[in-house]
Amino acid sequence: MARSDSTIFVLIALGANLGIALAKFAAAAWTNSSAMLSEAIHSLVDTSNQALLLLGLKRSKRPADASHPFGYSKELYFWGFVVAVLLFSMGAGVSIYEGVHKLLEPHPISDPHINYIVLGVAMTLEGYSTYRALKEFNRRQPGKKIVDALRQSKDAALFTVVLEDIAAMIGLTLALLGVMAAHLLALDWADGAASVAIGLLLAMVAVFMAIEIRSLIIGEAVSNDTQRGLRELIETEVGPDKSIRAINEIRTMHLGPEDVLLAASVDFHDGLASETVEATTARLERAIQTRYPVVRRLFLEAQSVAAHHAALAREAERHPVDTSSLGVSDDAKAIASAAASPGISAQEVLATQAHPPAPPQMDEQKAAPCVQPHSVATSQKKKKAKKSRRR
Repeated sequence: MARSDSTIFVLIALGANLGIALAKFAAAAWTNSSAMLSEAIHSLVDTSNQALLLLGLKRSKRPADASHPFGYSKELYFWGFVVAVLLFSMGAGVSIYEGVHKLLEPHPISDPHINYIVLGVAMTLEGYSTYRALKEFNRRQPGKKIVDALRQSKDAALFTVVLEDIAAMIGLTLALLGVMAAHLLALDWADGAASVAIGLLLAMVAVFMAIEIRSLIIGEAVSNDTQRGLRELIETEVGPDKSIRAINEIRTMHLGPEDVLLAASVDFHDGLASETVEATTARLERAIQTRYPVVRRLFLEAQSVAAHHAALAREAERHPVDTSSLGVSDDAKAIASAAASPGISAQEVLATQAHPPAPPQMDEQKAAPCVQPHSVATSQKKKKAKKSRRR
């Protein structure tokens, strides 16, 4: 889906949260409810977060320039991480503080019916926003559990909206339970307990968001299905009658939700004309970008198998390499594993691969009883034959 579609859902969430925040603040001031105040802070933080996501979406669309040759797509991930920090510090921190204060000094709620009305309206608006966001999210991640889908999502904007909407619905439920317990059961402390529970909920959501968006900032590969599809397309040019002899490795990285960098190392057959190599590269680029439009940049490295093994060994010598996602051969996996071992240099690993050790020789003392009698007997027969010929 285009990134502009994510903007629509962010705008829907922003409008809903802004209206809800104003209503909650008014209700909290009127009824003196800590749970309602926590929910008002929660909605205000969500509104600020959606504004930051819109800023990130806008800035990530800037074209590449000399200082950022691969563009600004990752800026969306940065602002998503800022959202997680704000949700943890302002949303969770203030809610827990307010709840603890209410637990230490409990006091009754006045006019609880106002809270019920505001919470009902808030649930309606948040429910609509959550429904729209989840519907689109499930369309992008069909047949997956919600936690797995969230962890595999590369769209920080929609990912954040879905998480915040789910947290908002749970938070509203907690606030409603706290207000009802304080009103109907005269448990004044329940309002403060609900506020603490809302704060802990926001803290967990913020930590989960920070972990996942941090991984996107560092650079995540495409999904396993996409990796298999990319390999299948490159393999169409592999064979004895094709230009490519072997695929050394394939590496991918998401620069943004709709911006993927693909780097592949392949071994071309020797003696190919430069025009043939260029034509093969152009065909692969057209095929890949037709099937996967998110792959905006394709880098194809012409590298022999031996040269790739040497480069992989040098890389593994500096830091361990996880070859499971690179699609390398078993020999390359063994080289990377050996080069990562302490006390072994890349040169030693490559030398061992080039000149494997000879098979172990049989011990001479153990071999002697089997070989020596035969050798002596043969020698004696030869001497007797020579004497008979002389006679």
